[in-house]
Amino acid sequence: MGYDFVPLSTYQEYPVEEMKQRAASFYENIKRRRTIREFSDRPVPREIIEHCLLAAGTAPNGANQQPWHFAVVSNPEKKREIREAAESEEREFYQNRAPDEWLEALAPLGTDEHKPFIEIAPYLIIIFAQSYGLTPEGEKIKHYYSQESVGIATGMLITALHNAGLATLTHTPSPMNFLNEILNRPVNEKPFLNLVVGYPAEGVQVPDLSKKSLDEIATFT
Repeated sequence: MGYDFVPLSTYQEYPVEEMKQRAASFYENIKRRRTIREFSDRPVPREIIEHCLLAAGTAPNGANQQPWHFAVVSNPEKKREIREAAESEEREFYQNRAPDEWLEALAPLGTDEHKPFIEIAPYLIIIFAQSYGLTPEGEKIKHYYSQESVGIATGMLITALHNAGLATLTHTPSPMNFLNEILNRPVNEKPFLNLVVGYPAEGVQVPDLSKKSLDEIATFT
C-alpha cells in the first residue's frame, strides 16, 4: 500500500542573515547541555515529557516504520525494581566483565555500580528499539535501519528535553533484558537505553570537558 503525496506546506525559509543567527543561537543553546549523574527529586509536569516525546517521534526513520517505543517510568516501585536490576548488572560489569582499558577510560568520570539517580530523578524514559513489527495477526514485519532510526530519535529527545530546561543522563547497563520483564514489553523490542530525566541536584558538579573543534570533526570539499 502506497502513500498519497501532498505539497510540502510545513517548510519555512528564512533570510540568510536570520538563518546565520538561528544556527549560531541554536549552537549556543545546545552547547550548554551536560550529562549529569546527580538529580533533584523535584517533580516535572508530565505535559513537558509528552511534548518532548512527540518531538522525538518526528525523527526520520527507515521506511517510516517508526521502530521505537518510549516507556516512561515515574512509579517509585518500578524505579526501585529497575535500580536493583541495573545495579546487579553494573556490579558484574565493573567487577568481572569490563576490560581494564575500559575501566581506565571510565575512571576520570567517577562512575561505578551505584546508581541512586534511577530512584531520585522524577522520570526514566526507557527507549526500546523494535527489531521487527507485528501485524494484528502476529505476523512479523521487517524493520529497516532500526538502530539508526532509534538513535536519531533519541538524540532529538535529548535535545528537546534540554531545550525545555531539563537535564538528562544516558544510562546503558549491559545487558538490559531485565527492562522487558519489569516493563512488560514484547519480545520484538530490545532496550536501547535508559534516559534519566529531571532537574539537576543543587550544587551538582560535572567534569571539565572540552569538545573537538570544527576542524577535528568535519571536512569541507
